[in-house]
Amino acid sequence: MQLTIDLTGRDVLVTGSAHAARQAVRRFEAAGAVVHRLSTPDGADSDGPLPERPFLVAAVDDGRPGWEPLLARCREAGIPVASEPAAGPSGQVTLVGGGPGSLELLTIGALNALRDADVVFYDRLAPCAELAQLTSAELVDVGKRPGHHRVPQGDIEKLMVAAALDGKNVVRLKGGDPYVFGRGGEEVSACVRAGVPVRVIPGVTSAISVPAAAGIPVTHREVSHMFTVVSGHAPLTAKEHSHLAGLAGLGGTIVVLMGIGTLPQLAAGLRRAGMDPAMPMAVVERGFRPGQRTTIAELGTIETAAAGCTNPAVLVIGEVVRVAEANRCHTEATADLDRLAASLVEA
Repeated sequence: MQLTIDLTGRDVLVTGSAHAARQAVRRFEAAGAVVHRLSTPDGADSDGPLPERPFLVAAVDDGRPGWEPLLARCREAGIPVASEPAAGPSGQVTLVGGGPGSLELLTIGALNALRDADVVFYDRLAPCAELAQLTSAELVDVGKRPGHHRVPQGDIEKLMVAAALDGKNVVRLKGGDPYVFGRGGEEVSACVRAGVPVRVIPGVTSAISVPAAAGIPVTHREVSHMFTVVSGHAPLTAKEHSHLAGLAGLGGTIVVLMGIGTLPQLAAGLRRAGMDPAMPMAVVERGFRPGQRTTIAELGTIETAAAGCTNPAVLVIGEVVRVAEANRCHTEATADLDRLAASLVEA
């Protein structure tokens, strides 16, 4: 059971060692409570005078014996006692995949890492609007946007490493999955070189989730038995044009991330490589976010149809787009019939 209680101005006693209780202290302070600390069961180590009757006792499991008699006396006196997890390890970095931006697609591992963090470095593709609800950590916007990086990649790595070496539990929150065009490999390498423990919590990649948000399956029986994920961050060079021929001849689904800026070159290159100009193509903007929109056209006309599209967006090229359109038309037709039947009944 999860209860929401207004703790503004209330005395809350947090028990447990300073290291284990550091994040619980931040959480209750962020909730507006007046936090008092008790680091040892005998009361020898406390931060100032303790309240005679706190509104709540937050018992942090620091692994040491001796707390239960004190907590039992609090319960007998009618003081609520809430169990709190110990803080996560210090001096480490966790790369967390935040998915396409919806809280509903954050994994349990991601939520736990955010709860235990001391500092979170995040960017715009992560679910950043609700971060303050998920963690009491210091939040640092490293704001990478197309053509503009608030903090260059090398500096992000330095900030992460420095915070970990300073004894903090660091989370690097990234959109999608850290290892799918997310430069997660570079950030892991930076930590390894500095001797900082690092782990990765995978995320729901936008290569699959954003097409799904538009009703587009990346594979479909007897339509597409494979899909290829391509970075559209920069136009392919002359040396890489052979890749377009390979993509055009695969016969599966092509998913392009970060491809709005290079869409004209990609579409023209695929046509030159032999792909049918009538091949359906979709541009899904802001998947799982407010203002989600899908633009569907053929490979031969997509440049004009998608002229007003903006990032973040995912491009989908392949016959699976027709599957989504057929399903949408069927759903709309069924809804129309249902409305017609309801009106006849009312009449």
